[in-house]
Amino acid sequence: MQEILRQHIEKIVPLTDGEFAFVHTHFTIKNFRKREFIIQKGERVRYAYFIISGLVKLVYDDESGNQHIVSFAMEDWWESDFLAYFTQTKATLSLQCIEDTTAYCLSLDDYRQLCAGLHKMEHFFLWKANAGHIASQQRILSFLTSNAKERYEQLLKRYPSLFQRVSKTLLASYLGVSRETLSRLRRSS
Repeated sequence: MQEILRQHIEKIVPLTDGEFAFVHTHFTIKNFRKREFIIQKGERVRYAYFIISGLVKLVYDDESGNQHIVSFAMEDWWESDFLAYFTQTKATLSLQCIEDTTAYCLSLDDYRQLCAGLHKMEHFFLWKANAGHIASQQRILSFLTSNAKERYEQLLKRYPSLFQRVSKTLLASYLGVSRETLSRLRRSS
């Protein structure tokens, strides 16, 4: 599993063996079961998670009891309630496993130590944050400028494997449509 983390980081910054050994000491590995909550709304967020294997969903539950899927994260992706993580406030989002999941966990203290102790990692995390920001803007623009069919086609093009791993109900929630609408979209594509 160490090699998975190293390869992920080295897509952005090269590391010597000594540098990677330093980086690796700041992570812990945790296993989670399908349906298990990694983060629950209202709790303190202790970690950012790098998904080694499995699939998770980041959700917002509104006051009416409706669940809104903010994002999915699968292998080689990072996820957390980043607002709560970086500000050390209580979570407004929940992170739940769709599949059995193994993740590297990084506490905020370890994140800060990594950035201070190895500037390559500061560059790595800046690159990841920028990529996440861009993806969030694209998702917002998609909701503002695209109809349901276009959003469905964009998701299918970007992440085809999600359609084999995620239920129609979850995909519909992510796309902001009913399950029935999603079924019509699937038939028309």
